[in-house]
Amino acid sequence: MKVAIASDHGGLNIREEIKSLLEELNIEYVDFGCDCTVSVDYPDYALPVAEKVASGEFDRGILICGTGIGMSIAANKVKGIRCALVHDVYSAKLTREHNDSNVIAMGERVIGPGLAREIAKVWLLSDFSGSRHQTRIDKIAKYELETSS
Repeated sequence: MKVAIASDHGGLNIREEIKSLLEELNIEYVDFGCDCTVSVDYPDYALPVAEKVASGEFDRGILICGTGIGMSIAANKVKGIRCALVHDVYSAKLTREHNDSNVIAMGERVIGPGLAREIAKVWLLSDFSGSRHQTRIDKIAKYELETSS
């Protein structure tokens, strides 16, 4: 598995925690920034990660900002991305099993680093269950194809 990870200025601490987790799990990753505490624009970080995942260059993406909301909205603008805003372990597991999410977003101002690590770990280690859920994913993909210009 290869993971793309990024944060804006509001997610620096949790991004470092998740990078440490990825190293512990021997999961290859690339950090797409940011490396400053000065206010930056979350789309500048969410969109490149989402594009890398959508292209297949990376298997999954992890995005962190203050609330996770902006990152998830931006990432979901990229065709083929199913980004879930996750702040609990149960949702992290089900978004993989039922929604085949390929990107997650979290908010550093919403959850702490320990919970963020647990969420990321469960999400990374959970698989898509397919079956009836595949039909739903297919409907989303079909809609994306029909509405793309």
